[in-house]
Amino acid sequence: MRIRAKIAVLVLALAFVCHDCGVYSFSGASIPAEAKTVSVDYFPNHAQLVNPMLSNDFTNALRDAMTNQTTLDMVESGGDIAFEGEITDYRTTPVAITSGQTAAMNRLTVTVKVRFSNRFDETKDFEQNFSHYEDYPSDQDLNAVQQSLTATIIEALVEDIFNKALVNW
Repeated sequence: MRIRAKIAVLVLALAFVCHDCGVYSFSGASIPAEAKTVSVDYFPNHAQLVNPMLSNDFTNALRDAMTNQTTLDMVESGGDIAFEGEITDYRTTPVAITSGQTAAMNRLTVTVKVRFSNRFDETKDFEQNFSHYEDYPSDQDLNAVQQSLTATIIEALVEDIFNKALVNW
């Protein structure tokens, strides 16, 4: 029993020590200990080709990542850690041309401009474009595959943005 009590005290001590280090999650995020809130502004779609659901889907995915992978409280605006920006490009282009000069594959690309601010460490602030793409067979209509492609693209974009902002890769 004494060993269990010592282990319990050690675990509690480590928990208090780690709480003050500024590392808040098992995702590898490094967040200043003073930071308590995060805000993710709505990302409007300013691309020439507009997917009507893309702004909502992207904004919600980034908000979900911040609430699920950190212990920060989500606020409407002005968070200690803050994200804002816009979708700047949404396009499909042919990428694999066959001998008959027709496209065998098409590529859907999404680009998002992100402005990140960290109230407690301004050296981490950035403004950067993030882009990701997914290829699909040209015999498939974009409308038929758009939802699954954009979900995959959004997931990759959110991961890249999270890593740049909070994991410092």
